Amino acid sequence: MAPAIDLPAAQFAALQETVEAGTVVDHDGLSGRYDAETDSYAFATPEIDRNGLTEREFHALASDHAAYVSNWYFWAETVGDRGAHRVAFLRWLEGGDRVPERYDALQSGRDREWGQLRITVRLDDTGDRAYAIRHADDAEAAAEDLTAHQDPLDAREIGTYDEAGRYRPLRTAPSLPTGWRFPDLDAHGVYEAVEAVYPATVANWHREREGELDVDHWREAAARQTGIYKAVQDLPDEAVEWVAGACCVDSQCTKRREWELDSANELDADGGDGIYPCREPCSLVVAAARKWATLEEEEPRTYEFELTPSEKQQLEAMIDAIADGEVDAIREADVAEGANRYRVRYLREKRIDDAGNLAGTPTHPDAGDSTTAADDNDD
Repeated sequence: MAPAIDLPAAQFAALQETVEAGTVVDHDGLSGRYDAETDSYAFATPEIDRNGLTEREFHALASDHAAYVSNWYFWAETVGDRGAHRVAFLRWLEGGDRVPERYDALQSGRDREWGQLRITVRLDDTGDRAYAIRHADDAEAAAEDLTAHQDPLDAREIGTYDEAGRYRPLRTAPSLPTGWRFPDLDAHGVYEAVEAVYPATVANWHREREGELDVDHWREAAARQTGIYKAVQDLPDEAVEWVAGACCVDSQCTKRREWELDSANELDADGGDGIYPCREPCSLVVAAARKWATLEEEEPRTYEFELTPSEKQQLEAMIDAIADGEVDAIREADVAEGANRYRVRYLREKRIDDAGNLAGTPTHPDAGDSTTAADDNDD
């Protein structure tokens, strides 16, 4: 049996009005109907199936199986027709169990993660739902240590800047700040908050589940670019691999890349494991690709440097640390780390000359200087 629920009079009244209006209720195991000719009701759940009921008997059975009725009321009346993607998302938050098992789980709270959000849905004693959201990294934090918000649209401001106060141009980047919570949202509010943090992710997630996700692959997206961004059309295939490997992985974006080179050619780069899909190259990727398209036009040159083996390894470690966003985590005392600030400064003192050349080797030896035409000067 489902957990005990105190069925509010309004919920039973809504059920009675619905069946008496000629609508057959058939939802999550609950079945109910009214026969005007005999002035009798029918009521069924997986546990019982009764026909020819008086209004009093119909009410009594509804009270005895209140979880089924409250579940129907929540989805039919509280949520209603607010869009298939929104309903599917709210159902996903609860899980796909039968009503008794689902209500058992919801009474103690069921947790889901959406990007960097931890969303908890709980059930009250009338079958209504209450939702809470916090950063996944704050899952074990005490409530009093987190700033509480009531307005779901506050999530828009929370997601605007990262932990260091820097603007987040990519909303789905894994740089959402911590230290906040939404302790009590309704079904409408939880969707609005999620949408404010990760716009359009619910809709695209639902389209994918329904087999209706419209994917724009790289070549299609590149062909639409005009003006200064038209340069991305000339990016060679292997460079598109590098673009995807640099930008479209879990460490850089919470989406899961579904776009490929084109509909007939997949990319080898890892697309990530995010729950919601990325259906096309985003504006940030296109902007970065424009820069790389310019750089790819340069002809390679051969340079000769004198470095110790440890210095070569240090340069490699520096590149890895910067690319993986690990520089800020390296303390001054961590001198064994190649990207340690003091070690980098020592390497600069030793190997970079006054003109800024590595090992005294100019970038353009024929020109007699160390500048490059492509250095941050696309136009």
